[in-house]
Amino acid sequence: MSEAALVIRGLRKSYSGRQVLDSLDLDVRSGELVALLGANGCGKSTALRCAVGLETPDGGTVRVDGRPAMVFQQIHLVRRRSAIDNVCAGALGRLPLRRSLTPALFPRELREEAMACLDRVGLADRAAERAGRLSGGQQQRVAIARALCQRANVVLADEPVSALDPSAAEQVVALLADLAHQRGLAVGAVLHQPALARRHADRIVGMVAGRVVLDSPAVAVGDADVDALYLPAVTR
Repeated sequence: MSEAALVIRGLRKSYSGRQVLDSLDLDVRSGELVALLGANGCGKSTALRCAVGLETPDGGTVRVDGRPAMVFQQIHLVRRRSAIDNVCAGALGRLPLRRSLTPALFPRELREEAMACLDRVGLADRAAERAGRLSGGQQQRVAIARALCQRANVVLADEPVSALDPSAAEQVVALLADLAHQRGLAVGAVLHQPALARRHADRIVGMVAGRVVLDSPAVAVGDADVDALYLPAVTR
């Protein structure tokens, strides 16, 4: 088994006195896709945001191997820019300020890297097309290519398919699994589609009230296990 590229231990987070993460422990290993399931408000998205530094936890530790990248439910592409310009934006932190001010100054080697990332997600032929003209599924794949251009070792996706039709959702989750298996990335994805998680994930982590209550190979997760994650609190 590969070493964990993301290690979370004892993570705690509260908002306005309401505890969202309650001593959360979570590992995501290189080469695997971990799907996080659970009812709204159980802390899934907060855990990912703490992992990449978008939220500051109240306690606990987070260790990330190399660069983490986040793929959001709201895709946040620059719609008037081309797909390749959006992917190049993933590398802005590696460029001198002068060369990051406008896409016209992006170096040739960066554009070649961005094209390779687009090819990896099956969109090399749409590189010059404005992002706003792409379908929702294609835009999400551009966002994943942008994460790859960050040279991330850990990719965390927060509800990446919630706004997509079933066919596009299937393609995006299959792509995330392929990136884990073929490129050795550690990939964690918050999903609200248990069937997708069971088809494509290596492990399923289920959360209730800020804690992990299920951590199992996806093939071993049954309907009763999934149902228990979404039952109203009064019935538990």
